[in-house]
Parts: sequence; structure tokens; C-alpha cells
Amino acid sequence: MMRLYVIRHGETEWNAEGKMQGWADIPLNDRGRELARITGEALREVPFDLIISSPLQRARETAALVTGPSAAYYGREIPVIEDERIKEINWGSWEGHSNKRESAEGLFDQFYEDPLHYEGAPDGDSVRDVCARTADFLQDVIHNPEYEGKTILVSTHGCAMRALLNPLYENRMDFWQGHVPYNCAVNIVEAENGQARLVARDQIYYDKDRCFDNYKPSKEQ
Repeated sequence: MMRLYVIRHGETEWNAEGKMQGWADIPLNDRGRELARITGEALREVPFDLIISSPLQRARETAALVTGPSAAYYGREIPVIEDERIKEINWGSWEGHSNKRESAEGLFDQFYEDPLHYEGAPDGDSVRDVCARTADFLQDVIHNPEYEGKTILVSTHGCAMRALLNPLYENRMDFWQGHVPYNCAVNIVEAENGQARLVARDQIYYDKDRCFDNYKPSKEQ
């Protein structure tokens, strides 16, 4: 049986500042690195065989920090593959703009409350675009005979994570499942014979009081 540990990257300064962060290649901040290290220590006994990461540096660095203790524990190097399909939603010309509700003039109401109909920036992605490319990625992975029996870390982003897991949710119309995943949240997927199921949801391995939250849908605020 294949196991996928799907993780959202650690915190960045743009997360902390409430900025639109899609394909902009923003690194982790010190807090983000710390949370990734804590998560890695919690998962140190997981025998990762492979890392598949978004090519953006915040995802790649998170993957390296999370698997570091596992690699040391098992005494081996873990190969890394980068995949464009699990990059974050592309905000196009809106990259770096504020995503705080009070300064976005309602721009994000639909992104949070009706995301599957959210078209995004004119030169960027819609949420359905992200769903399409991440669904293609997931099907490729779970049908790859070379990955059968492997344990794989998939390092991605908040919207991309929800899109990737959307086919596995009981209610697919509830895109956010109540919340954008926290930094370094881990979801575990088991796959066998081309069939996948979600077995653990949005696990965090650090004190929940440290969860950074700019993103809760307004109906939950």
C-alpha cells in the first residue's frame, strides 16, 4: 500500500503580513522553519522513500526540514522530485496585494465562501484550474506502479492542498472543509490498486496556540 503525507509549507513573511502568495517565490521565515522542524521530529520514524514537492522554495525547504530527521533516523538520502502541478494558485498581477478582508473590498468573499466559482486574477488561476492540475497529479501518483508500497511526502500549499484532496472528501462542494489548512498541517492518504482514501486530516504537531490564521471564512469568524 502507498502512503502519501500531504503537507502545507511552513509560514512565510507574506503569510504573516496577509499578502496574496501564489507563484511568488517567498522563502520560509524563522517561525516557518521552526514549525517544519517540529513536524519533522514528530514524523522522524516515518520511512519516507520519496519527496514530491512544488518547485517553490517554501515548499522545498519545508520538505527538506520535515524529512531531515527521518533521513537521519534511517541513514539514507531521500530523493526529491519537483512537480509544477502542485504549485499554489497563481495570483498573477495580484501577487503581493493584501488578502485581508477589510482592505480587499470584498475580493476574497467568494474565494472563501464560494471558491469553486472563484475566477481569480485575470492573468492567474481559478480555483477550478488548481483542482484540475492537482487531480491530474494525484491520479498519476496513485497509478504509478513504481510507487506501490512507497511512503511519499507531498509538499504543497494551502489552496493546492485542498484542491488535491478534494476528490477524497465526502462533501466535495465544501472546498475549504471549514478552514484553510494551517502551516505544516499534514494529511495522510492511503492508496492501493489506483484507489485512494484520506485516513488523517489536517494534523499539526505543534501547539495549536501557535497556528497562524488570516484565512478563516467569514461565516466562521
